[in-house]
Amino acid sequence: MACEVRTVKLSVIGLSCLQKLITHDAVAPSALKEILSTLKNHAEMTDESVQLKTLQTILVVFQSHLHPENEENTAQALGICLRLLESNRSSDSVRNTAAATFRQAVALIFDHVVCAESLPTSKFGSGGQISRTGTVTSDVSRGINRSESLENEYVAGGPSLMRETVTNAGKLGLCLLEDLTALAAGGSAIWLRVSSLQRTFVLDILEFILSNYVAVFRTLVPYEQVLRYQICSVLMTSIRTNAEPEGEAGEPSFRRMVLRSVAHIIRLYSSSLITECEVFLSMLVKVIFLDLPLWHRILVLEILRGFCVEARTLRVLFQNFDMHPKNTNVVEGMVKALARVVSSVQVLDASEESLAAVAGMFSSKAKGVEWSLDNDASNAAVLVASEAHSITLAVEGLLGVVFTVATLTDEAVEVGELESPRCENDPPAKCTGKTAALCISMVDSLWLTILDALSLILSRSQGEAIVLEILKGYQAFTQACGVLCAVEPLNSFLASLCKFTINFPNEMEKRSALQSPGSKRPEPLVDQRENIVLTPKNVQALRTLFNIAHRLHNMLGPSWVLVLETLAALDRAIHSPHATTQEVSTAVPKLMRESSGQYSDFNILSSLNSQLFESSALMHLSAVKSLLSALHQLSDQSLAAASSAFGPASSQKLGSISFSVERMISILVNNLHRVQSLWDQVVGHFLELADSSNQHLRTIGLDALDQSICAVLGSDGFQDNIPTGTHGRSQEMGTRLAELRALECSVISPLRVLYFSTQNIDVRAGSLKILLHVLERHGEKLLHSWPNILEMLRSVADVSEKDLVTLGFQSLRVIMNDGLSTIPANYLHVCIDVTGAYSAQKTELNISLTAVGLLWTVTDFIAKGLIQEPEEKEAGVHSIPKQKDGEKAEEQALGISNNVNDQASLTNMVDYDKLLFSVFSLLQKLGADDRPEVRNSAVRTLFQSLGSHGQKLSKIMWEDCLSNYVFPALDRASHMAATSSKDEWQGKELGTRDGKAVHMLIHHSRNTVQKQWDETLVLVLGGIARILRSFFPFLRCLTNFWSCWESLLLFVKKSTLNGSKEVALAAINCLQTTVLSHSPKGNLPMPYLNSVLDVFEFVLQKSPNYTGNAAGKVKQEVVHGLGELYVQAHRMFDESMYTQLLAIIDLAVKQAIITTDNFETEFGHVPPVLRTVLEILPLLRPTEQISSMWLILLREFLLYLPRSNSPLQNEEDESEHTSSSDHLPDAHMKVKDDMPNGTASISPTKVEAPSLSSVSTSSLTAGIPSYLFAEKLVPVLVDLFLQAPEIEKHIIFPELIQSLGRCMMTRRDNPDGALWRLAVERFNDILVDDIKRLTVNGGPTESIGKPARTRIWKEVADVYEIFLIGYCGRALPSNSLSSVALRADESLEMTILNVLGDEILKSSIDAPLNILQRLVFTLDRCASRTCSLPIETVELMPSHCSRFSLTCLQKLFTLSSYCKETDDWNLARSEVSKISIMTLMDRCQYILNRFLVDEVELGDRPLPRARLEEIIFVLQELARLIIHSDTAVVLPLQSYLKTGLAEENQDKRPHLLVLFPSFCELVTSREPRVRELVQVLLRLITRELALEKVSLTS
Repeated sequence: MACEVRTVKLSVIGLSCLQKLITHDAVAPSALKEILSTLKNHAEMTDESVQLKTLQTILVVFQSHLHPENEENTAQALGICLRLLESNRSSDSVRNTAAATFRQAVALIFDHVVCAESLPTSKFGSGGQISRTGTVTSDVSRGINRSESLENEYVAGGPSLMRETVTNAGKLGLCLLEDLTALAAGGSAIWLRVSSLQRTFVLDILEFILSNYVAVFRTLVPYEQVLRYQICSVLMTSIRTNAEPEGEAGEPSFRRMVLRSVAHIIRLYSSSLITECEVFLSMLVKVIFLDLPLWHRILVLEILRGFCVEARTLRVLFQNFDMHPKNTNVVEGMVKALARVVSSVQVLDASEESLAAVAGMFSSKAKGVEWSLDNDASNAAVLVASEAHSITLAVEGLLGVVFTVATLTDEAVEVGELESPRCENDPPAKCTGKTAALCISMVDSLWLTILDALSLILSRSQGEAIVLEILKGYQAFTQACGVLCAVEPLNSFLASLCKFTINFPNEMEKRSALQSPGSKRPEPLVDQRENIVLTPKNVQALRTLFNIAHRLHNMLGPSWVLVLETLAALDRAIHSPHATTQEVSTAVPKLMRESSGQYSDFNILSSLNSQLFESSALMHLSAVKSLLSALHQLSDQSLAAASSAFGPASSQKLGSISFSVERMISILVNNLHRVQSLWDQVVGHFLELADSSNQHLRTIGLDALDQSICAVLGSDGFQDNIPTGTHGRSQEMGTRLAELRALECSVISPLRVLYFSTQNIDVRAGSLKILLHVLERHGEKLLHSWPNILEMLRSVADVSEKDLVTLGFQSLRVIMNDGLSTIPANYLHVCIDVTGAYSAQKTELNISLTAVGLLWTVTDFIAKGLIQEPEEKEAGVHSIPKQKDGEKAEEQALGISNNVNDQASLTNMVDYDKLLFSVFSLLQKLGADDRPEVRNSAVRTLFQSLGSHGQKLSKIMWEDCLSNYVFPALDRASHMAATSSKDEWQGKELGTRDGKAVHMLIHHSRNTVQKQWDETLVLVLGGIARILRSFFPFLRCLTNFWSCWESLLLFVKKSTLNGSKEVALAAINCLQTTVLSHSPKGNLPMPYLNSVLDVFEFVLQKSPNYTGNAAGKVKQEVVHGLGELYVQAHRMFDESMYTQLLAIIDLAVKQAIITTDNFETEFGHVPPVLRTVLEILPLLRPTEQISSMWLILLREFLLYLPRSNSPLQNEEDESEHTSSSDHLPDAHMKVKDDMPNGTASISPTKVEAPSLSSVSTSSLTAGIPSYLFAEKLVPVLVDLFLQAPEIEKHIIFPELIQSLGRCMMTRRDNPDGALWRLAVERFNDILVDDIKRLTVNGGPTESIGKPARTRIWKEVADVYEIFLIGYCGRALPSNSLSSVALRADESLEMTILNVLGDEILKSSIDAPLNILQRLVFTLDRCASRTCSLPIETVELMPSHCSRFSLTCLQKLFTLSSYCKETDDWNLARSEVSKISIMTLMDRCQYILNRFLVDEVELGDRPLPRARLEEIIFVLQELARLIIHSDTAVVLPLQSYLKTGLAEENQDKRPHLLVLFPSFCELVTSREPRVRELVQVLLRLITRELALEKVSLTS
């Protein structure tokens, strides 16, 4: 009722209330007709609000339960909307609302149809809208998702068969569809009762229906018929461009809607509308090339672009048309059309601007921003933008096709029709499956067109976004081709892509036209002298290439060659000093370039380059082989080109070869887990390069082979390549070991093949260097390849090239020093033989010497493995006592025990005895080498080995060594030394000077072959000495040792007679060393010691037969050896052996004296042999067991002191000797009775022990001028005498005193000599020593008889008497003595006087009275020198003579005096004092009287000074002299005087009374000093007589 009022306000309120009632279902369906009538009336009202409210109410009706069910109501409701839409009186808002209401009403009607027909209810948005702010990749992804949803929904929700009957709702929708079709065609709608309607709007509604209700058209036949015959007809008519369109049909909006509708039909209904869609597509493709407005072509391109980016659409189209033989290849046509659009950029006037605009559009899309022109852009700019837009759409369409193909290929992989590039199996030979076949067909028909277009736009574009997008397309299509195994497209795309990887400016400028993108890319010419600039496009293209290679590494196969050529060029560019990136100019200084970020790209590319080959570990085995084949092919191509190229081109080819080799190595290193399958392929090429005629290529090949072998051997697969126990091995372990064996042999065999297959020295040297590296780094891992290695090294030893021999030996040295413990046991003998070959080679001496040293290393290793039998251990090893190297032997033994477990298996297989003998055999052969250095080294090594490891050898082994190696070596060396040439050799020629040859200087001891063999012989003897020193106790237990010893003794005898000095000395030292080493330990049996003495005696006995320096050295060594022999073996010597020893030494002395070279003695040198005798003499002290030998020893050498030449004197000495010895037996018998064991007894035979000398001593001593030997002998004999036992000392004491006396007497004949001085000193020493012994012992020992002591004192008195009187204090002739020497002689005279006067006569000695008298009288006779001479002679006497006389006179005063505080008065002292006082009184009386006589005779003339000094000295000493009461008894005084003096005077000077008369005579002397002294003496006499107390008054 409110509505019927028809006022605006009430109508609005009424319609609002009506809407609410309908919404809440408060209106019955029967009221619909009345409501529609009301709404129709309100629609005719002119008020806008009422019209809008009316449209709103209509929409509410369609949305509620009042939805019209019959045609009339539906037509009436829709008619209201259309009339408002078309009414001229309607405002814009009403029209827009009416259009929206109509659209929603149509949607609700078709929703009702879908519901009524039980069709799928899902709706799909418009698929024709393209994105202007996204990339092609994202559009393809969205297309894929939308297509999948459509397929899934349709299959799940609708029937599988179409239906011809429809429901009432379906009929309503059909009527509506037919009317809309009629309106779109420009006609009238009968059912809707509309005469005309805007066609654009109607097409929009139809496009909405077609795109959102696909199920209706696919399921219901009536709808499908309308679509096929009506809608398609209308669209075909509308899309035609053969006539100028009129009115609305020519507007862009209408064209856009027509094209969108056509696009939906093609996209959604092409499967059912085959013919119609084919027509549509053909028309669309043709439109592009018609002369139509640019916007029209852009619209068509947008449609085609939409088809291309939708994978499902493109798939359906291709399946329905291109793959159907009767249909047109519409997809191929679309792609070609798009490609033509892209290629139009070449003919455009503003192509550069268009390309820049295209790049800008792609860049904007990449950033998510819509690209637009400025508002004030010119028409030209708009035209350029439009052209760029069309090109952009064409490029995106092509990229859409590319990504669609890639997407479909991925789908085929997912469903299992194709193998994934990452699968573990090899790719199938042929693809199966619908999707796979579709993809292959699409690639085959489209790839060339796509490649042409994309390569063109890529070559002309510089924008980062478009380049990236196109390169993504390249990558996607190439990967798809790889998965599909489409070789030709794959290669073409790769070749095209590779063109853009590295930019060479010079070439790009010279090129006038692009090469065909389908052709193979030629090798770029990289000149290292040109600047190489990598643009961002190059970098991205390289990254794309890397991505493709990573993705398709299992699929590329032969196509790898294309990739590798580019990577090789990249590698050269990266390492080029002139390469740079576009961001930094080449004019920038190098320092700034290095500090900039330009090298980040190079680093990244280099890393990618390396990672590509490192990832080969993830490839199929067949793929890896293909990659290696490609590298091989690239290297071969470069190798062929390099042989004919020159300069930079040749360098480029060598760079490619180097790249190939490096990448092969990288592949090998990263595929070590399956290297056996790749090894031959890789190494084969390396061997080809190594055998090349080009030096650089040989180096590359050898280095590659080195790296490859070391990499394989250093892999984890070889870590377990260690022998283990044989038990418990499974079959798998055996298989594994077999594989390792085969692999090891295949890895090492190329070295052998390379060495033996060529005669090139460099190649052979390279193979040996590789072998050296292998052994140094991985030698311990090798087990099965040793035969090849050792055979190779053995052959090297025989070549004449020094460098090869050196390299081969370096490898051998590594084996012998570090690898013996890891070499299998059955190859050890081969190692020894090879070492022997290097020792014997004549190419390089140092190598031979070092190889001999390696044999020592072998023996050391073998010794560690020697495990002897228990019996042998007990009988052999354990019987060897600890020697000098005992600690070392123990350490070796411990080392063996610790390694028993590790070497157990080897020990069971190896005959170490045999190995050791093989080494000894080699050393023995080398010991006969004609090079002295080699044979000497071999001899040293042989004996060092025996000496170091002899404790581990059994008896049997030692017997073999002695009989087969040791003494045969001695015999051979001796024979060679005896038979070799004695011709002098000038030495190696070093060059020429002034036309004359210059030779190397050679020492005279080695300048002949014989002398060199003598040196070898010396080494052999030294080795034997070492063995005997170390193992003599063990060796003497061997059965054949005594015969060996005898042969050694025989050789020593021969060598000393016939050999050189060095040989003779070495032979003697050999024996001496053995004796000295084992005598102290008691390990030397007596026969061996006797044999050595016999040899020494033989040597000296035969020595007169030869002379010279050599003989002297031999004698000297023999004598020295005897001394050391006795020191070490003195416990073993008995009297006979000691006598033999002395006889030998005596023989040496006599021979030395007889053969003395006067030239030596003239300069005061004792001959060497005698010097040696003097050195050993102190060592020959007899032991207690042979103490009787002291007499023989001392007497023997006393004979070499000077003897008296007077026969009378000789007889005198003999008579004295005999008479004195008559008293000895009794005394000695007494000693024997006193000693229980009789050890201290002295037998007459001892006393009269004969001399060993058989030659006149006088004749011998005469042979040595100036008593040189005696001078050296005296101190030695005295020292020996002082060490002798007491009995033997007293027996020989007189003889020693006699000998020393005779030495002292040589002063007369040789006052300048040292003999008499030494004799005096040693004479004093033995007397002082004897006095000290007497003082300490309180007299002589009981074992010494008095006659023996008497004889001693007699000889002492004789010596003093003769020497002091005859040779001291006298003016002896001497022209050579200096004042210093004279003072020294005078001091020595005073010393002997002091010993006599202070030490002997003042001590408590056991000398008889007559001896004491002789000693005192001797002093008196010496004191009388001055006073006994005539007055005329005194003046001529030297001063030292008067001083000597006064000293003797002083000794008399001293002996006569007595001091209570200092003197130790005893019986001997008392007797000496009595004798001295009487002698002194007589001498003083004579001196005083002589003075008075001389004074009278001289008259007024003065007395000689000596005489005056003497008288003054006497007077002074008389005044000082105080005598003991015992001494005063003997004075010639009256008894009453003696008694009176004794009672009163304490300081007794009764001797003054004896001289009183003389004093009285001297009172009248002219000398004041004499008178003064006499006055003093008279006062002393007065005091002595006590007259000073007498006075006249008393």
